[in-house]
Amino acid sequence: MPSYPYRTTREDVRVPLSDGTALYARLWRPVAEEAVPAVLEYSAGRLTDWTSDEDARRHPWYAGHGYAAVRVDRRGHGNSGGTPDEADELADGAELLGWLADRPWCNGRIGLLGTGAAGATALRLAAHAPGTVHAVVTACPEGGLRSGGAVLAAELHARATARLADAARPPDPQYLGDDWQALWQARLAALEPVFPAWLGDAPPVGPPATAAVPTLAVAGWGDPSCSFLLDLLASGPAPVRAVLGPWPHGLPDEVLPETLRWWDHWLRDIDAGALRAPVLRSWISTRWTGEEAWPSPDVRDIHYGLDGPLRTAGTASDDRFVQVTSPQHTGLNAGAYVPLGRAADRPPDQREEDGRSVCFDSLPLPEPLELLGAPSLLLRLRPATATATATATATATGLIVARLCDVAPDGTSTLVTRGALVTPGPAVDATVGLAAAGHTVPAGHRLRLALSSTYWPWLWPDPEPAGFGLDPSHSTLALPVRHLAADSGADPVTFAAPTLPLPPPVHATEPLTARPERLTVHDIARHEWRTELSPATDGSLTHPDGLVRDEHTVTAYRVLAAAPTSAQARTDRTVRLERPGIGWDVTVHTRTELRCTSTHFLARTRLTALEAGNAVLSREWEHRIPRNAP
Repeated sequence: MPSYPYRTTREDVRVPLSDGTALYARLWRPVAEEAVPAVLEYSAGRLTDWTSDEDARRHPWYAGHGYAAVRVDRRGHGNSGGTPDEADELADGAELLGWLADRPWCNGRIGLLGTGAAGATALRLAAHAPGTVHAVVTACPEGGLRSGGAVLAAELHARATARLADAARPPDPQYLGDDWQALWQARLAALEPVFPAWLGDAPPVGPPATAAVPTLAVAGWGDPSCSFLLDLLASGPAPVRAVLGPWPHGLPDEVLPETLRWWDHWLRDIDAGALRAPVLRSWISTRWTGEEAWPSPDVRDIHYGLDGPLRTAGTASDDRFVQVTSPQHTGLNAGAYVPLGRAADRPPDQREEDGRSVCFDSLPLPEPLELLGAPSLLLRLRPATATATATATATATGLIVARLCDVAPDGTSTLVTRGALVTPGPAVDATVGLAAAGHTVPAGHRLRLALSSTYWPWLWPDPEPAGFGLDPSHSTLALPVRHLAADSGADPVTFAAPTLPLPPPVHATEPLTARPERLTVHDIARHEWRTELSPATDGSLTHPDGLVRDEHTVTAYRVLAAAPTSAQARTDRTVRLERPGIGWDVTVHTRTELRCTSTHFLARTRLTALEAGNAVLSREWEHRIPRNAP
């Protein structure tokens, strides 16, 4: 254990709620005579197994610097009592905050910490109880399941599958004793798939648009939360600082010292320079940069017309409109919606995708172009079914996808950012918002705007594959360009990882035949494209407390090249938890399938739970959900 200012202790406790439910908590506390501030991480992530490695590194470090670090499993998850229910999240959280504030070792000043779904929960809970929460650190807060009005496909399916499979895992008898079985059976009986709600009129709630308390927000470029972080910076009135770096989804070690400065300032009244840091610190291709305000005076929109600075290499025509109609497998090289740092997460060379799209290219750039912020694209549209003489006042509907790429002299096409829009009813002009990005396009490279009418499996296809037409002479791409001399005279922005405790010795057993993380198959005879995903984290893990956790997941997305309603997603997931020393052996199988017609989504879900090989529960659900968007 590294040397820190305080010695630390660890204990597991149950936090009682007013309805009799007990939440399972793990506390790391500094050995101190005085009461100290608390940092709470409130999550559905199962603290005794799923998040135990990360918790055992991060929370003792906070405790060693004078904070009571508290990790709590949400109701109906891990070893907490009750059944999973999103409606209880904030009410339970408020009670938990009150319990913490009343502890004799807590001085009543509490900060919230969270990553992903827990990062969004931290922001919501701070807005729900701003008088109790004094500061927030949120990393990659999980958002909604729409992009420009289009329904996310892979992310919605993956998140819904994980929600069911994770909630179906049992409590651990090593920590709860004989109570585990009754809690598990009640949990299983209460489970319902989320597809009807998420695809219907009750999609998951994203984080609030404004920060209710001082907030430090962190994400890696490419994470879907980047645009939200920049919007949060400009929302006011609570102080917000943001860090956008070259990381996958999560809270990187390099930022932990910044979180400590944030806690010191807001929870201990120590001026450690938290507010003297730039409002936005961002990694732009090769270096760190700092902005003293956001929006930044050093960033301005530069407009590129699609009939001038950017041009398409299409066939000459008297028709001023350019038609965009893409094959249904456009989007197979999109990469992961939430990049977790795996080799197959990043989008590969985009030339194949560009070939399935309509592209508008610039000339080679005479000097570097530094982008920081969210581009936008204004398009003048016509219906895809209109004739060449139709006016632009007709109704435009359907799905528009825009990608911005950096094209090197050798032709390599690197994805910079992308966005989508379901065009509204009668409209001639449509604005597509692209995700925020930080990227330098070197001199000699070209900008490429690639447009398509589908993007599977990121987005569910438009059931009418007619595409759309656009008028380049009335269409413009706006890029947020940062002045090349903006860093002149500025202090350098640096980060350094702290010395954390070593992670617990978890033994990993690799499978005998490992599947590729991402495999794409083209069945030429059937005109079918299929992508199969298998996480690199699959396999068997033996934890220091004797738990053996074995997980296997296979997800497949398939579509016929000319049939949008052929799109379908399927995931098979198996989780086995075993404690050989006490003869405990539990397995949970889930299968989720989602496909579509022109008017409905069709969801089929199966859940099987086994104890010692004997079935405890087997349930199937089928749902038919009206489509409200492509």
